[in-house]
Amino acid sequence: MRRATATRAAAARTTADHGAAGHGAAGRSGSIRRAPVPWWLPVPAVLGGLFVVVPVLAMVGRVEWGSFVALVTSPASRTALVLSLGTAAAATGVSFVLGYPLAVLFARSRSRWIGVARAVVLLPLVLPPVVGGLALLAAFGRMGVVGAFLDEHGLRIAFTTVAVVMAQTFVAMPFLASAIEGALRVEGDRYERVAATLGAGPTRTFLTVTTPRVLPGILSGLVLCAARALGEFGATLTFAGSLQGVTRTLPLEVYLQREVDPDAAVALALVLVVVAVLVIGLASVRTRAVTP
Repeated sequence: MRRATATRAAAARTTADHGAAGHGAAGRSGSIRRAPVPWWLPVPAVLGGLFVVVPVLAMVGRVEWGSFVALVTSPASRTALVLSLGTAAAATGVSFVLGYPLAVLFARSRSRWIGVARAVVLLPLVLPPVVGGLALLAAFGRMGVVGAFLDEHGLRIAFTTVAVVMAQTFVAMPFLASAIEGALRVEGDRYERVAATLGAGPTRTFLTVTTPRVLPGILSGLVLCAARALGEFGATLTFAGSLQGVTRTLPLEVYLQREVDPDAAVALALVLVVVAVLVIGLASVRTRAVTP
C-alpha cells in the first residue's frame, strides 16, 4: 500500500514538474514570431482547396430542392442510411479493438519482423477495394478457406450484414492503426518508462499513461476510420452484395439510383456529404478539447 501511494505521488510530481516547465516554455515562446510562409505557397494551396470544393458545390447545385425531402426519406433511402450508420459504427468499434493494439505494437516493438507485419496490415490502404472484397470472399465465402468450415457448422458470412461490417473493417482499420501509430511515435515512450521504474505494470501503464497521452491521435484515427467505413463501396459490393435492407448501404443505393433516378442519387450523395462533415466537425471539436 505504501509503495503504491509513493508511486502515485512520484508520478504526480514528475507530471507537475513537466507541466510547469512546459507552461514556462510556452510563455517564453509566446513572444516569438511565427515562421514566415513563402509568398507563392497560397497559390497551390488555394488550387488544392478549389479542386475539392468545386465538385462538391457543383453537386449541391444539381440537387432538386423541391423534391429533396421526398427523395431522401423514401423507404429505400431510410433503410440504406440506417444500415450505413449502424455498420459503420460497428466497423469503427471493431477497428478500434483490433487496430489500437496493432498500432502500439508497430510503434513500440523492436522485432525485426514488425516491418513486415506492418506492411501486410496496412496493405488495404493501397489495395483497390474490389480486390479487398475478393480477398474476403476467398477467405470467408462459402468455398473459402475459413468460410467452408463455418458453412459446415451452419454459419454463413458472405452476403450478410456481418459481411458488410467485415468489409468496412478491412478497408478502414489501417487508417485508424496508422493514425494512432503516428501519435505514439511523436509522443515517445518516456512516460511509459518512468511509470515502469515507479512500479506500474504493463497493463496499468497502457491504460493510465499511454492511452491518455495519445487520445487526440485516437480520436483522429476513429474519425478517419468512421468516414472510410461510411463511404465504403467496392469491397462491400464484392463480398456482401447489394440486398436491400441487408447489405445495401447508402453508397450502394447511390450507385443503384444513378442508373434509374439521377436526382435521387444526387440527393443521397448530399446526405453522405453532410453526415461526413458532421462526423469530421464533431471529432475536430473533441480533439481540440482534449489536446493540451
